[in-house]
Amino acid sequence: MSDTAVAPANSMPRTIDPRAFRTALGRYPTGVAVVTALDAAGRPVGMTINSFASVSLEPPLVLWSVQRTTPSSEAFRKAPRFAICVLAADQEDMALRFARTDENKFRDLTVETGLGGLPLIPGALATFECRTWAVYPGGDHEILVGEVEQLSTRPGAPLGFHGGRLLAFDTPQD
Repeated sequence: MSDTAVAPANSMPRTIDPRAFRTALGRYPTGVAVVTALDAAGRPVGMTINSFASVSLEPPLVLWSVQRTTPSSEAFRKAPRFAICVLAADQEDMALRFARTDENKFRDLTVETGLGGLPLIPGALATFECRTWAVYPGGDHEILVGEVEQLSTRPGAPLGFHGGRLLAFDTPQD
């Protein structure tokens, strides 16, 4: 017999109100990033995310998630590579640009080019260029795991998200 006590599972499923869940999640401040890739036709796609985390140091793996109903979700799911560009405090315009539902978020935007032609956001505090490692189902989202093949960093203060609002952290990371 185990020394660990396990509470019995409640046989009645609990219903969590989606708005209350979202509000509770908003209490946790996160960073803000733009994830980019190329679709099957080689066109750039991108979106603002705050669901980014490290998974493993060896091999270097990161993850992020995309809602299945997002117009570019299929392009990200099928892309062999993606890049995550962590935004700086002065890049709120970039966060808002890539949060829109416009077809071409890259219109009139000068980008840098990464591995495999990935579009990279200039001025990002950190950029992780990844090979897609795995895609997992996650409820109404897909969880994308990438192996970091190349990275870059620069000093500066990060852009954050808390309580449904963008905010600039004033403490630069060197």
